[in-house]
Amino acid sequence: MLPPLDDILDRLHVVALPMRVRFRGITVREVALIDGPAGWGEFGAFVEYEPSEAAHWLAAALESAYHKPPEPRRTRIPINATVPAVEAGRVPEVLARFPGAKTAKVKVAEPGQSLADDVKRVAAVRELIPTVRVDANGGWTVEEAVQAAKALGSLEYLDQPCATVAELAELRRRIDTPIAADESIRKAEDPLAVTRAGAADIAVLKVAPLGGISALLRIADQIGIPVVVSSAIDSAVGIATGLRAAAALSDLRHACGLGTGSLFVDDVTDPAETPPQKDGYLPVQPVVPDPARLHALAASPQRRQWWIDRVKACHGLLAAR
Repeated sequence: MLPPLDDILDRLHVVALPMRVRFRGITVREVALIDGPAGWGEFGAFVEYEPSEAAHWLAAALESAYHKPPEPRRTRIPINATVPAVEAGRVPEVLARFPGAKTAKVKVAEPGQSLADDVKRVAAVRELIPTVRVDANGGWTVEEAVQAAKALGSLEYLDQPCATVAELAELRRRIDTPIAADESIRKAEDPLAVTRAGAADIAVLKVAPLGGISALLRIADQIGIPVVVSSAIDSAVGIATGLRAAAALSDLRHACGLGTGSLFVDDVTDPAETPPQKDGYLPVQPVVPDPARLHALAASPQRRQWWIDRVKACHGLLAAR
């Protein structure tokens, strides 16, 4: 049952989190947090998303805030280091924030950069962490992806190297490097289409875009390939939700992309009470934002109103469904 809009708005906190480096084109991450009867939920659909897409993110936040999470099958989750599209010389500084990580995800195909930049960045990462996956966010053509796969060397997988399912399927026939689908699952009307097309070896699933933990688990059970749970530049609240989703999976073979909290200069939880990364793992446990930090990181009144209006629009769509 959809919670009443007034109740949601009474529980809403909108925060603006400064980032250490530009990531996905932003240096400040805004999210709306809901202090619900069952816990905290996070609504952080990217600002350019229309209500039709953002409504899935609100559904996920409401599920976390108003419903108990599933029973966990594991108490800690392996995580990968996340390396933005920084210069190769900054890689050690970035990786230092992921103590014990045995896998790294490296952003590639950044607008304004070249394949040579990507090769240097990946090589710098590989000097410190042997298992490397790269994320192109659909930025390559098939031919560009073929050349990149050759140039980048041994990889755990290519994450969304091309934009469409048809391109992924063609690329998969042409290279030996495994291919992971991300946007082709979370932005698709049919998230299972990638496996029917033979377009992916691994599924990258994110709680918020898919509409919640329960939706993610249903897709994981049906998709027929290994799953990696990843964040969508989430605050500590969203990361905790992702960890609970990964903990409930029946099978977890790969490190998850849930260590992105280190990308923030400041977050909504007290560092002294936030579970640290240890040996490349994060523990699965509830997270409660610090009231002082909610106040200090509060978005401007104008931005808060923008998020309130967005919640109203998305709530209306969920009610209509």
